[in-house]
Amino acid sequence: MKLELAARAKREAIRHDGWWRTHREVSPDLFERELFRTLEQIETAPRSGTPYTTAKSGREYRRVLMPATRYYIYYRILGPDHVRVDAIWSAVRGKGPAL
Repeated sequence: MKLELAARAKREAIRHDGWWRTHREVSPDLFERELFRTLEQIETAPRSGTPYTTAKSGREYRRVLMPATRYYIYYRILGPDHVRVDAIWSAVRGKGPAL
């Protein structure tokens, strides 16, 4: 399975990890650890995410919640062996990202 992160998702991962390391003294690497575990889950079981359809484009995405840090990973299954993560978005924002 090929798992890729879109440029946007890479930027968001770096930003969220930096915030977590600066503001969470007790567990500064929690975001990174949870992100890697969740990416492994997506890579091994891409259909495990909850379907998420965007209103604008009508494209079907999937999302997985990282429960400890409360971030969603939004991704698309592009083929039988290809998944692309498009966004990493805080679940507390109340609405999803523009995809």
